[in-house]
Amino acid sequence: MITEDQLRIQAANLSAIDGIDHGFFTRLGGVSEGLYESLNCGVGSQDVPGAVADNRARVAGLLGTTPGKLATVYQKHSNVAVVAGGSWEPGSRPEADAVVTATPGLIVGIVTADCAPVLLCDPEARVVGAAHAGWRGASTGIVEATVGAMTGLGAKPEQMIAAIGPAISQGAYEVGEDYKGRFLETEPGARTFFANDDGTGEPHFDLPAYVADRLARAEVGDIYDLGICTYYDETRLYSYRRSQHHSEVDYGRQISAIVLT
Repeated sequence: MITEDQLRIQAANLSAIDGIDHGFFTRLGGVSEGLYESLNCGVGSQDVPGAVADNRARVAGLLGTTPGKLATVYQKHSNVAVVAGGSWEPGSRPEADAVVTATPGLIVGIVTADCAPVLLCDPEARVVGAAHAGWRGASTGIVEATVGAMTGLGAKPEQMIAAIGPAISQGAYEVGEDYKGRFLETEPGARTFFANDDGTGEPHFDLPAYVADRLARAEVGDIYDLGICTYYDETRLYSYRRSQHHSEVDYGRQISAIVLT
């Protein structure tokens, strides 16, 4: 039997806040089969739609509400953050990579499979947000857009508490010299987030550390990184890169979500 602790991972800094609930949900405890086993919450995957809907309903239930109160977006690796006052139907979700709200009982969430999920709250202003930060979105400003959208609802960066959930670690994230060169052309100060592999000499990128740096630059007051790697933790987590290395045709997505209770 899967326990609630296996279903979701929680960050200590967010768990200490009254009036919110959150979870970096794992791949355990759902109904999907095959490549998607088992809590696949990716609407954009090729999984059976009914299974994905059932999985998302389980997540909503664990966060104390119903599937109709789960607001997610059509993710495009962008720097766009939107404000939600309610949820959207799958075919009408806005294109964005972060969603924020000040509406109690409305879950905001994003899905990932190597990119960094970021959950944020301002406990004083009663505003929460969820961001999908891959290298492209992070480098073009998805963190800052999320903080800005929350600020528009009355939050203050210095009051915000942020947690970075499971993401691909630097050890598993080989990127190549061309990637490194293009990245440093636009952000020369990011050189510290690259390290060369001792064996191959190829550069590896530290995505979670880079996202934490962008949060710090956005003046977020409290930042915590769970330090869990999606690639290496195959039992609990989906990973796009691992699926590519296994020549799989598709992959599941785990959901990270937060709600004002």
